[in-house]
Amino acid sequence: MDSGNTYWDDRALLEWQVELGATDAIQDTPVDRYTLEAAKPKPKPETPTGPPPIPVEVEVDVVAVAKAAAANATDLPALAAAMQAFEHCEIKRGARSFVFSDGNPEARVMIVGEAPGREEDRAGKPFVGRAGQLLDRMLGAINLGRAQEDAARSVYITNVMPWRPPSNRTPDNEEIAMMLPFLERHIALVDPDVVILMGNTPCQALLGRTGITRIRGTWTEVLGKPCLPMFHPAYLLRNTAAKREAWADLLEVNARLKT
Repeated sequence: MDSGNTYWDDRALLEWQVELGATDAIQDTPVDRYTLEAAKPKPKPETPTGPPPIPVEVEVDVVAVAKAAAANATDLPALAAAMQAFEHCEIKRGARSFVFSDGNPEARVMIVGEAPGREEDRAGKPFVGRAGQLLDRMLGAINLGRAQEDAARSVYITNVMPWRPPSNRTPDNEEIAMMLPFLERHIALVDPDVVILMGNTPCQALLGRTGITRIRGTWTEVLGKPCLPMFHPAYLLRNTAAKREAWADLLEVNARLKT
């Protein structure tokens, strides 16, 4: 290359060589690019055309979860903690209080009600409203009570549901089924001599039957324990004529405790 060439001359020569296919400034031997295999173009990544896939939710067997949690509870405080930690019952989210029990755990009589009402939700104890006051008078008529110091004359009270349902509605079958393992464990830990089921909900949960007007007053068995279905005190407040049958049922309980 003549050293007298100008910058523009040198650039024009370089561009001419690039047009001819030159890629390297220095090379020992020429390269015949017509004999080289053409490089295959890289495939472009496919762009999804449809909506993103919907993640599949894993269905949880809430009854199995409840059974495992209840089985691990070795005493009543552990059972209460397991129930409070159970997050699969939607009723819990709208309730103010967790209502576990009241009375003497050493009592011979265990009463199972339906679910807390407004007053029970406020107090955190079962049967404290008008129905609870009537229940206390009923029990007092046969010398029983939740405040009795003597375990032989005291009672222990709980409910199928530990949380108040919205608007005091009746718990549905799914809600009863998921809380049943806790109730069964509750009865096993208390180990009473007699179980009283007050109302249709506990009868449905533990006996698989409803129709309290037909099955009340007839002794049956729950988890190996003598069991008597009775009218709920709230029902007696609305139907005072049924108090005669309730009194007969109380006498049945008293007679069973004596024998």
